[in-house]
Amino acid sequence: MTRRRLMLAAALLPVLTVGTTGVLAIASGEQTSAEASQDKHPAAPVIPASTTAGSVVQVVAHPDDDLFFLNPDLSRSLTAGIPVTSVYLTSGEADGRNEAAGGAAKDPQQPADRAHYAEARQNGIRCAYAQMATGDRTSAWQRTVIPTVGGGQAEVDVLLAHPRINLVWLQMREARSTTAPTPESLRGLWNGEIPALEAQLASGSPVTAPFTYTKDQVVQVIAGVLTKYRPTTIRMQDPTPGRDQVTGTYTDHQDHMYGARFVQAGYAAYARQTSDRPHFTVQNYLGYHTGSLPHSLDPQTAETKIGYLKTYAWLDHENYCGSVAGCGDRKVAGSPTGRNWAQSLRYARADNTSWMTEGVRGRLYAFAVLDGRLALWTREPAGMWSAPVLLPGEGIDPGVFATRLPDGRVTVVATRTTFGERGKDYRREVVTLSQAAPGGPFGAWQSLGTPEAADEPGTSAVSAPAAVVGADGRLTVYLRDSRRTLRACVQEPSGGFGEWQHLGGADLQSDPAVAVDAAGRRHVYATTSTSVLAWTQAAPDAPLQGPFQTNLPATTVPLTAAAEGAGVRLYFRRPDSGVVRSALVTAGPGKPQVSAVTESGGRAGYGAVGVAGRLLTGRADSGTVGTTSAGGPPAWTESRMLYNGAPSATVDRTGSTTTAVLGLDAALHTITTPPTGTTSPVWHPAVFPAQAPLT
Repeated sequence: MTRRRLMLAAALLPVLTVGTTGVLAIASGEQTSAEASQDKHPAAPVIPASTTAGSVVQVVAHPDDDLFFLNPDLSRSLTAGIPVTSVYLTSGEADGRNEAAGGAAKDPQQPADRAHYAEARQNGIRCAYAQMATGDRTSAWQRTVIPTVGGGQAEVDVLLAHPRINLVWLQMREARSTTAPTPESLRGLWNGEIPALEAQLASGSPVTAPFTYTKDQVVQVIAGVLTKYRPTTIRMQDPTPGRDQVTGTYTDHQDHMYGARFVQAGYAAYARQTSDRPHFTVQNYLGYHTGSLPHSLDPQTAETKIGYLKTYAWLDHENYCGSVAGCGDRKVAGSPTGRNWAQSLRYARADNTSWMTEGVRGRLYAFAVLDGRLALWTREPAGMWSAPVLLPGEGIDPGVFATRLPDGRVTVVATRTTFGERGKDYRREVVTLSQAAPGGPFGAWQSLGTPEAADEPGTSAVSAPAAVVGADGRLTVYLRDSRRTLRACVQEPSGGFGEWQHLGGADLQSDPAVAVDAAGRRHVYATTSTSVLAWTQAAPDAPLQGPFQTNLPATTVPLTAAAEGAGVRLYFRRPDSGVVRSALVTAGPGKPQVSAVTESGGRAGYGAVGVAGRLLTGRADSGTVGTTSAGGPPAWTESRMLYNGAPSATVDRTGSTTTAVLGLDAALHTITTPPTGTTSPVWHPAVFPAQAPLT
């Protein structure tokens, strides 16, 4: 299939003005005294301060998935002024009844009409986006039809007040059931139960001709959207949500899960087929399951998010949009918070903080996933960061773990998605790669397999892995499996890996967090929906024991562990607040000892916290990357940059702290804090773009 055919017909939509995505926005920032002294030497460049840049394409199954599960990331991206395109795979037509009671009570004035209900949901989305971007829910849109592959068509809506905000409606039929195995669905199409999936067109849409898509065509339609918009960040739902341990049903809507698998296949095709494009990162979001966990958003942020959902829900029932179908989704009007979804945002992957480490001779290594491949940045001591290098191997999932071996080599563990020929061949497996020699190149990926026998029983719902290196240089890799228990895989003297071992636990929610204390004892932690479980060693050569109940309070799930003194300090966020908490855990014979909980900084955001020395890094209440000192000032020092995933930080042998995040521009951004500390760290692009103007 040619590249021309893969692209959406841009010439038919001249109003689409997607900004350049590969160039960082430049902000002057304040110079330090050292920078000011360089003014005498004009040849020395001044690196600009980092601000939010890049472009975002987010692909969801239904209208409102973005409002429930991707916000406030979505609204903050809109406020930052970067290009944002939201793609809706299905029309979300459900039972065709636009009723606040969810269809339980039949309103004779509102007969079942799927086309009209789909239109009402479109109207609600347009109003919510207009409100987020302009403050006016009635701000005008231009609606246009563009062709896609396979003879289909998509509706594209452009917000005239901010033309870089686009909505793309693919209008495929939804499953019309959360879990029932309906063949006429994204699930049935993925698994080969039907040859093609038909459209469900919304009334009022400029798309009027019916069409169908095969499985390959859906993949290519998504690749075509990405080719058109050239994102640096792709947001999507969770392709491996798991099953309920009691009922065996999916913990998320089947359209969310299988729609996300189509997005995975679509961005993999885009990466292979389109060479003239910027690098991109991928962020996965947890769906329905987030409603069973403690709230991760503070009340003010949650209230703002719920306000946009109320606009989408057409709560006032006034016909300000002029549509007979209605101006929003009345099903949501019955419960604008959903089923406890609106008070949280959680990442399904890439929420761990151990992706940067020091190698030999003080060289730093930072790893992230770009274009579905492992990207590597390196920095020599007191030097500049290198441009990212993509290592061989496709299908690497967001969220990698890096550590140093005793001889100075660096090793990485990750998960990799493979598709196979059939839908049921979908798998996530654990993989690792290491340097062949200290400071040398990296070898090939080595598979550790997976504790999941097949995809269907648990939907391949494994966590991102974590690893600990023994004194003999061998890795032990830890993983949460689909049954929410802890598993381990130990490297053998030959270099291969053994079978996955059962380490117990129940209700595990987080990626495992690991650390080794000053005595050489291994610690492994995982959050549950109500507390934190621990596995520890009584001595460095003793077996790992646990799980132990720590009796710590509930967390918002992401957990960071850092060695401190004779123990390991755990960092986590307080529910309904975002304030960073910590507790010191000391291992020994029997149950580990846990200190009282302390709090650092003021009201903050969500997600994992990077820790190095006394410096803490994470989302502040604005959503931007911020820093504070453990036990230090009551507020975070905030930047002007939104970012993906979690920060990572390390302390080098001089005592300086380097912290890194991956921006929405798919670029590495860093701060370096000297041992004496600084009251106002300024973030900079790790790699200065040659084409950007100097400040």
